[in-house]
Amino acid sequence: MQSVPDLLAPFLSQTLTPAQLQQVQTYLDLLLKWNARTNLTAIRTADEIVQRHFGESFFAAQQLDLDRVTTLIDLGSGAGFPGLPIKIAAPHLQVTLIESQNKKVAFLREVVRALHLQDVTVYSGRAEDFSDRAQIVTMRAVEKFESILPIAAKLVEAGGRLALLIGSGQAEIASASLPDFEWQSPIDIPGARQRVVLLGNLFAAGRQPAAGSQ
Repeated sequence: MQSVPDLLAPFLSQTLTPAQLQQVQTYLDLLLKWNARTNLTAIRTADEIVQRHFGESFFAAQQLDLDRVTTLIDLGSGAGFPGLPIKIAAPHLQVTLIESQNKKVAFLREVVRALHLQDVTVYSGRAEDFSDRAQIVTMRAVEKFESILPIAAKLVEAGGRLALLIGSGQAEIASASLPDFEWQSPIDIPGARQRVVLLGNLFAAGRQPAAGSQ
C-alpha cells in the first residue's frame, strides 16, 4: 500500500496534520476490519478506499467554506463518507450522521468513539423522520437519488448549502429537481471518472434565483 499522505495528495490543497492523519489511519483500519465481516463498502483495497472514500470526501470539504459554518448533516452516511472526513478536516463542526441500517450505525458509533470525536451525533433512522436542519447537508452514493433529493433539501437551513457527491450525469437531475437552490457549476473530482461535487445554495426567504443561474 502507498502511504496515506501520498494517496490523499491529489485531493488536498494543504496537507493534513499528523493528528488528522492518525485519525484517518485509525478510521481506515476499522473500516478494513469491519468490512471483512460485514458489507460496509464494495471497495476492498486500502489504496482505493483512501482515494475514493477519504480523498473524495476531503476534496468536497475544501469546496465548502467550512470556517463560516457550524452545523452539517450527512444524509445516508453509510460508512461515514463524506461526513466523518469533513469532521476530521473541520473539528469545530457539529455533525449529524443519518443512517438507517443498524450495522452501519454500529460502525459509525465505533469510529466516533475510536477517533475521540466530539459533537458528532449518529441518528439511527430514516431521514424522513429527522426534523433538525443544518447549514450544510451532504449526500453521496445514496440509493433512489431522485426521491431522496427533496428530503435532503428540507434539511438545509435558509441560506444554507446542499453538497452532492454524484455522477456527472446526475447534476442536471439535481438542478432541475430543486429550483429553490442556486446551483454552481459541477466541480470535477480529481482522478474520478465522471464524478463531481455539485453545490447548491438555498435562497433565504424572499430571495429569488439570479437570472441564468443553474
